[in-house]
Amino acid sequence: MNLDKVISGFFIILAMTLNFGFFYGDMNSLESHSKYELLAAIVVNIIATTLKLGDKTQMGSVLLATSLVADIQLIAAASIWTIAFYAYSITPEIIGIIISLSGGALLANIVSVTLYVGDTLKSKR
Repeated sequence: MNLDKVISGFFIILAMTLNFGFFYGDMNSLESHSKYELLAAIVVNIIATTLKLGDKTQMGSVLLATSLVADIQLIAAASIWTIAFYAYSITPEIIGIIISLSGGALLANIVSVTLYVGDTLKSKR
């Protein structure tokens, strides 16, 4: 068993599940979306991204790209939420933007997990 692959896979899948946990809920209400879960999703996505940095293969490049997309979208969602909370007011449009950005990050994480599982199944022992 390759411990590096286990740790990397753990963080890739955890990033997706935390992102799904934040995304799932009422699209028009922030009460069903925890800011702490968004923070956890950001932190775990950044950890997953750093674990993908050493891979020099083509698959590693694609996995890194999907992880960077998820990072950017989750950080953008948190930034918009923070700016709207402190500088403006949180409107239904802002809520939609926050949830939509996390949905885009979720899609990037799903692609990443799918590619990771496919690469694992394809690899020889």
